Amino acid sequence: MTRAGLDKKPVDVATMFDAVARRYDLTNAVMTFGQDRRWRKETVRAVGAKPGQRVLDLAAGTGVSSEEYLRNGVQVVPCDFSIGMLAQGRRRNARLPFVAGDAMQLPFADNSFDAVTISYGLRNISDTRAGLSEMLRVTKPGGRIVIAEFSTPTWGLFRTVYMEYIMRALPAMARAVSSNPEAYVYLAESIREWPAQLELGRLIKQVGWQRVQYRNLMGGIVALHRGFKADTQQTPSEIKKGEVCLT
Repeated sequence: MTRAGLDKKPVDVATMFDAVARRYDLTNAVMTFGQDRRWRKETVRAVGAKPGQRVLDLAAGTGVSSEEYLRNGVQVVPCDFSIGMLAQGRRRNARLPFVAGDAMQLPFADNSFDAVTISYGLRNISDTRAGLSEMLRVTKPGGRIVIAEFSTPTWGLFRTVYMEYIMRALPAMARAVSSNPEAYVYLAESIREWPAQLELGRLIKQVGWQRVQYRNLMGGIVALHRGFKADTQQTPSEIKKGEVCLT
């Protein structure tokens, strides 16, 4: 069995994801009780890419998160550092232009994308600040970042139940459906150690993203963070119901 440690050495994390690639999408659907599909739709909506725009989908895995953009006429580039995930993705959808890349050293030029998005992968980058800075570098002025990540439920009792679930039930469920259940022990531990919504939002802002906002899904089990790259011509973004603005 292969699992990464919380020191998140890139080679260990990549090897772990290589090992779970074959049944990764099925395992996610089972462990989220099918909510992963809804969360993907909310992420796409937050990105708000228009036909013809270019989106970098980081930690794209097998490309499930990228397919919605492709259907909408968006030029999406799925990128992941797990070769096993990319190979599985190419078998699933040959239309997607998968690229192997490390989020801390992205293989793209400055100002290449209208938007960058990463779903449930920011936790796996060994240097979060460096990853966010690289995402800023490859985003066009006025472009945006959208991060979907497991977070901290806002209601105390629910938070306690949820943490008990991820530490006990999640690894047990993974043993039934995953090709590498030990990887989901790391998943549970990394969720527990991940910063809460406001702390992550402040880090995104410190890196240089502007007008940073976040919105909770399912009471904070997942949080969507969004920010924008500076552009003197851009008007302020609308604050929608349920969003918290850090600027």
